[in-house]
Amino acid sequence: MSNEASSQDVERRLTNLLPSEALEDHADSVGVVEREGKLQLPPLVWSFAFGFAAGESRTLAAFRRSYNSTADESLSPGGFYQRLTPTLAEYLRDLVEYGFDEVAVPHTVSEEFDRFRDVMVADGTVLRLHELLSEEYTAPHEEQAGASLHLLHNVTDQTIDRFSVTDEKTHDSTEFETGPWLEGRLAIFDLAYFKYRRFALIDENDGYFVSRLKKSANPVVTDELREWRGRAIRLEGKQIHDVVDDLQREYIDVEVEAEFKRGPYEGTRSLDTKRFRVVGVRNEDADDYHLYITNLSREEFQPADLATIYRCRWQVELLFRELKTQYELDEFNTTKEHIVEILLYAALLSLVVSRDLLGLVVEHADEGIVFPPERWAATFRSHAQLILRELRDYLAYSPPPLLQRLIEDAQKIHQQRPILQEQLATAIQPTVEA
Repeated sequence: MSNEASSQDVERRLTNLLPSEALEDHADSVGVVEREGKLQLPPLVWSFAFGFAAGESRTLAAFRRSYNSTADESLSPGGFYQRLTPTLAEYLRDLVEYGFDEVAVPHTVSEEFDRFRDVMVADGTVLRLHELLSEEYTAPHEEQAGASLHLLHNVTDQTIDRFSVTDEKTHDSTEFETGPWLEGRLAIFDLAYFKYRRFALIDENDGYFVSRLKKSANPVVTDELREWRGRAIRLEGKQIHDVVDDLQREYIDVEVEAEFKRGPYEGTRSLDTKRFRVVGVRNEDADDYHLYITNLSREEFQPADLATIYRCRWQVELLFRELKTQYELDEFNTTKEHIVEILLYAALLSLVVSRDLLGLVVEHADEGIVFPPERWAATFRSHAQLILRELRDYLAYSPPPLLQRLIEDAQKIHQQRPILQEQLATAIQPTVEA
């Protein structure tokens, strides 16, 4: 092992990330719970982060069971649910934002990315919701409701730099903001983010980008960056999509000029032009080219390098799959908007904690060991309840005895409401004559 592990490394790591005092202070400042209330915030937060295990659902009932197995006093279903408020949703969002700012996994990308501060991938995914939420979360089709989770995934640190939640109709592209933060960073986009103006702003902020080239985009070739012998088709002055079907070369590597509108200024939008690099990598199976647009130089990045770089987009797809399969991000059986937000932020909080522990694992593992994201996510989930118990003991919480918790969880919630079997038994009893 590169660093000798102690028995309490996991607990120390987690409580350094989210100290109990800080959790309580922030809850007090935003008004999550009353000062003399029964609810204990650290157990609640950790229950949302670890309140699931292999085979357990990400439901409010499961979170309550996890809370009751961690905190000093149990909460009844009613007592637990009444504390799930819009203010709690905002509080959990604050924790997620803070956590993503703090978490970083030691460098895991290949050496070819060393020249960039970070490699970033922007993407979004749709979360299907109950149709009664269609006014709060509008979807493209009537009688449907959907939210979109927009992520800016930091591939270098294996975490999330930015996230936002909108209704389904909000386009992914509107959630990506350009600015000085892009300096030295490489952003990788799919076609949903394609805009010449965005690419120009990234370049003007000393950032870098790689994107697929839209079929509807047909920029003019101004220069060929690679010479071909013989009677090769000359591309200067031609629009790229007009000639690409006639080419047989292994790669296309050209400079193009694109026209676009600048942002509004004093009520008008001026036209501008910008030169970019377009690269094509031949796909023999489909007998066509994968076309990429970028501002990366030919001197440092060959066409095949760009195709390899673009494959980093798969990292964010794996991240969404992890959120949905391991943390059940899209399981929302509720008609309340703030409950949707609580469950969503709980899943993201689990991801924050998972990434923080992955950083600890990488630090202590032998050099060169690889931890595939999906395998790590499954490992994290299978140990979630064990970690929660260890954390409970480390923080010195003493939940009620197990038998008492079993009785509380299994009994009828409303004593005056007969369960179905009792109702049926009463209904079929023979009438006794007086």
